[in-house]
Amino acid sequence: MTAASGLPALELVVVTYRSRAQVEAMLAGLPEELPVVVVDNSDSDDGTRALVEARPAGRYLRGGGVGFARAANAGVRAASADVVVLVNPDTRPDLAALAALAADLERDPALLSSAALLVDGEGRGEMGAGGWEPSLLRTAVHASGLHGLRPSAGLYATPQPGAPCRVDWTSGGCMAVRRSTFLELGGFDEDFYVYGEDVALGRTARQRGLRQVLRTDVLVPSSSGGSGAPSLEMMRLRGASFRRYAAKHHPAPVATAMGAVAAAGYLVRELRARTKGDAALASQHRAWAVGALTARATVAGRDVTGPLPPRSR
Repeated sequence: MTAASGLPALELVVVTYRSRAQVEAMLAGLPEELPVVVVDNSDSDDGTRALVEARPAGRYLRGGGVGFARAANAGVRAASADVVVLVNPDTRPDLAALAALAADLERDPALLSSAALLVDGEGRGEMGAGGWEPSLLRTAVHASGLHGLRPSAGLYATPQPGAPCRVDWTSGGCMAVRRSTFLELGGFDEDFYVYGEDVALGRTARQRGLRQVLRTDVLVPSSSGGSGAPSLEMMRLRGASFRRYAAKHHPAPVATAMGAVAAAGYLVRELRARTKGDAALASQHRAWAVGALTARATVAGRDVTGPLPPRSR
């Protein structure tokens, strides 16, 4: 469906944190009349508000540093279009890509979402564009590195452009959702500050008989990491979110084992990185392992995890 303006009938929702330059570059590649809601978790200390409100159809919301899941949900609630496309600030979607994702939802009422494949500067699909429901076996495959031999047996997909890839969940980096269905399902799980909320959304969708698709033929460039806290904080938060997800959806002994197995794998990777003299990578692996073991993480010195969520029934 196309709006009277000739633009696709959709609205962008962008969650940002101290990334005005990325937001500006992303929006520069899209028509000014395209509706966009920007939820700013840094509360415009970098001039994002003025940038957004200068657009004819731009709306700015103060995020208050509540994390991605809460901010994205607020943005979707504030949107008015039937189809909303969640877009990371460091991605560069064009109008054709956005329209293709929206068209999928119009054609298939059983779809909750349609996501583009984010690619790096060399056109390679990014790891974590989607993945599969975590289990102890999948965690062991990922931790041991065996997913390199059988990618579909691990946790995270690294899709090849153009090659079909069936996944249980997709990243929200460039993902179109039917607004009413997304909100009816409760949106992203706000027990997660960031990371894990996309896996939880996929789980909820499957429980309701809905699907998510990853369009490996719709490629969107991404610089990976243009919005967010420093990488060590984010790596620890990734590990903590994994452990929190396991605790919420598995019996306690299984969840504990998943966290320990994952942490062990990342500690081995740390040792390998240090042996090769890559101290920065080693520190990232250690941060992931610490997060998985403790289920705790901070952003700018503030604990953003809290107690483990109760197990879902």
